[in-house]
Amino acid sequence: MIDRRDALAGMAAMFGASLFAPIARAAAAEVPRISSGPPSSPVFTAQQRALMTALSERVMPTTDTPGAIAAGVPEYIEKLLADWASPDDRKPILAGLDAIEARSRADYKVAAEKATPAQQDALLTFAMENKLPGGADFFDKFRQLVLTGYFTSEVGITQEREYLPVPGRYDGAYLYSEVNKVFSS
Repeated sequence: MIDRRDALAGMAAMFGASLFAPIARAAAAEVPRISSGPPSSPVFTAQQRALMTALSERVMPTTDTPGAIAAGVPEYIEKLLADWASPDDRKPILAGLDAIEARSRADYKVAAEKATPAQQDALLTFAMENKLPGGADFFDKFRQLVLTGYFTSEVGITQEREYLPVPGRYDGAYLYSEVNKVFSS
């Protein structure tokens, strides 16, 4: 069985000191409530949820493996923000979504979740380059949420990576040329 809490701890090590606080809290928790049930309360408006869903797929798109939506990343993000984030933790995410929405309506005359993938990529780039109010802070935290949600999901662990359950097997003659993906356990 895949233990999402152990995978979260691995993600914490990957991001290091700049880990977004709700992710760190969930990784350190004794009770694994992160993966069970719906969020305790809604975090997003319907429009923010639609935009967050669309943008999560732009950060981790479907290719030869499933993307963020198929991995359940939008649901993970809302649950993490509802159950593990303080109101101050949520502010950069909500403000960033609102800034992206405003920029989309100004530049493209369309709601951001309905913008083309190229336009959504441009909007994320504006955020990443801090060309939106609070953009860089939003982008860093949002990207962490998407990557953590994806790589701790069953899809991310078993399809994006080469899943080898612990304790796994030992093969001292395993050829390096046979390694296709990063191993996860």
